[in-house]
Amino acid sequence: MPKKQKISTIPVSEESLLMDFLIVKLQDQSRNKIKSLLAHQQVLVNRRVIRQFDHLIKPGDDVSILWTKGKQSLNHPRLKILFEDKDLIVVEKAAGLLSIGTAKERSKTAYSILSEYVKKQHPGNKIFVVHRLDRETSGIMLFAKNQDIQSLMQNNWRFAVNQRKYLGVLEGIPQTGDGSGQGTVISYLWESKALIVYASSNPEDGLKAITHYKVLKSSEHYSIAEFRLDTGRKNQIRVQMNSIGYPIAGDLKYGGHPSPIKRMALHACVLAFTHPVSGEQMLFESEIPKEFNRLLALDSKNTDQ
Repeated sequence: MPKKQKISTIPVSEESLLMDFLIVKLQDQSRNKIKSLLAHQQVLVNRRVIRQFDHLIKPGDDVSILWTKGKQSLNHPRLKILFEDKDLIVVEKAAGLLSIGTAKERSKTAYSILSEYVKKQHPGNKIFVVHRLDRETSGIMLFAKNQDIQSLMQNNWRFAVNQRKYLGVLEGIPQTGDGSGQGTVISYLWESKALIVYASSNPEDGLKAITHYKVLKSSEHYSIAEFRLDTGRKNQIRVQMNSIGYPIAGDLKYGGHPSPIKRMALHACVLAFTHPVSGEQMLFESEIPKEFNRLLALDSKNTDQ
């Protein structure tokens, strides 16, 4: 058992789930304490913050424990800070919260909440948007603390961001020719004056968008799918999945219908990027919202009756 210092690093000698490994190695810590370490971003695997208790670790990996917490996190019911340093803030946004202000709403946004938060640290501090999530989409977002970092990330987005994954509930179960439940949607998106995005097969109609999807589980009327994006167009997943007949559950704007969970079922679950200053590989993961599984469970229950 390592001494309780600021950082303890423990080499992995055999394959294990992270929680099981920590229970064995941190025998003087309760299960709840270990869960707290994971929840507060204090456990790293190969220098990447990992929050999932069932993350698989392998021989050769290094598990580090940060015994002292970083800065006090923002205390807000709809916005949680996952990571913060002098350059960046990574947050988890709740469904229903705007990323940035609109003509109708400027005060209750992720941007305004974080602006107020950093100004409490110092009145001259500012926050800068790196990318956005739709209002009804929950999940992981990245903000910069100065304009140079914002420009570095936005101008090199394709190279700086290594991985983006979303989870969503589709109305229906996509049928693929090989029965794998996997597919790729390629189309060209354009936006009307009414701010509605449309998909076209004509390259001259808009910007190319590529979405890869994979069905993970399903009930009779819904399926939970994972999405990987090669491009980052506005409303991309929502528009493209609707264009092939499987809209996001609860997405009333793009073909969906009201659902028992009373929200659009789309969640940004993974964001991995290269830190623009340190060059470190950063990985952040967010668990699937409980409502998504509940929607499938309710569907199965209603079908059985």
